[in-house]
Amino acid sequence: MLIPAIDLKGGKVVQLIQGEKLAIETTDLDYWIRRFTGFPRVNVIDLDAAMNSGSNDHLVREICSRLPCQVGGGVRTPARAVELLGIGATKVIVGSALFKDKRADIDSAQRFADAVGAGRLIGAVDSKGGHVVTDGWKSTTVTTAVEAVQSLEPYCGEFLYTHVDKEGLMKGTDIAAIRRVRDATKRPLIAAGGVTTQAEIDELDSLGVDAVVGMAIYTGALDLKRA
Repeated sequence: MLIPAIDLKGGKVVQLIQGEKLAIETTDLDYWIRRFTGFPRVNVIDLDAAMNSGSNDHLVREICSRLPCQVGGGVRTPARAVELLGIGATKVIVGSALFKDKRADIDSAQRFADAVGAGRLIGAVDSKGGHVVTDGWKSTTVTTAVEAVQSLEPYCGEFLYTHVDKEGLMKGTDIAAIRRVRDATKRPLIAAGGVTTQAEIDELDSLGVDAVVGMAIYTGALDLKRA
């Protein structure tokens, strides 16, 4: 299944290359909401909240009122996770808060699961150079993605694995790396990071993995109607 991405920054819909370089920016949120109507899920990330530089809650609320959304970005506390569910998110994506001292933080994962229920908690596992990265991909842990999902599996209903090495480059993703993560957990897996073609989406689907796609949609490289 294809899960379209909506990334928010400065009150606008954006797409970044490697989480840093601005590639696409638009204020026409309504256009993309209409384009994504009918999809079972949309992946919404508040980049300002993730970078601790602001909030786009007003836009998140608008999107969630019109589309079924899994929402993340700067979800640092269970209270914030509960708040996002309260403004309309169907599931909450939590990443950096599930790691401490460069390893998976079981106590934190338990607190999030207690607050919102494991079924509504998506554990975000972002990998760069073979290890999980946190804090906006600025900090590198000693943990691999496989080790992370194995440790966090009891507390997360699903995982969102992002292969940061490929993010935003429009050169395809790393199917082998995604397959290793899929094989490490019994939880449903969503993959992101460089997914560019319908063939990749189909291959991931054959593995039982859903795909978050951003750049390929916004540039028109991917035929959204076919997807």
